[in-house]
Amino acid sequence: MTPPHPPAPRLTRRHALLLSLLVPLAACGVEGPAPPVYPPPNYDYLTRLRLKVAKIGIDDSWVPRGEARHVEYLAPTTPRAALRTMAEQRLVPVGSTGEARFSIEDASIIRARGQYLGTLAVRLEVTDAAGDEVAQLTARVAHTREMSGDDPEAVRADLYALVKDMMRDMNVEFEYQIRRVMADRLEATDPTAPPPPPVQSEELTPPGATP
Repeated sequence: MTPPHPPAPRLTRRHALLLSLLVPLAACGVEGPAPPVYPPPNYDYLTRLRLKVAKIGIDDSWVPRGEARHVEYLAPTTPRAALRTMAEQRLVPVGSTGEARFSIEDASIIRARGQYLGTLAVRLEVTDAAGDEVAQLTARVAHTREMSGDDPEAVRADLYALVKDMMRDMNVEFEYQIRRVMADRLEATDPTAPPPPPVQSEELTPPGATP
């Protein structure tokens, strides 16, 4: 004959009070730290590059090519978006004729052998009122960064830092190339002058595409 089960312990008022205090504490314990915040790039603090053209077009139609393992799309701010922000915030049209065309030629990050390989390249072309090219320059930078981990947050943190480093160098290189190649197309900046208006940019149709 199976012996009877012992009676269940009685939940006293004191036990119920302790339980009500412990449950919220246990719930708080499972909450993890807040996810990190990755501020978008901002280059407003850098010198505006005042070009003697009537308008500036931005072509950011670049897409990854080749069979390498591209991971730039995993960055909190992609290299392509950061380059576009640089063009919008730093290039200012101050002329009455002509046009400048800013094109992104490379904005890639490739994962290989435990590190990230990043490359940025942009081209700036200036045409006169007749549409003839009068000046052109290319600016290019490259960086590598060792991987700190494979989990999604480590990847995002690594790529954010890599893009930030590359854009720091690109802002320097881009301004250097403009002052070297297009000095006669660049209006001097007077430190006492009021801030210039925002860039008047327009979307450009990629070559070969139907407008």
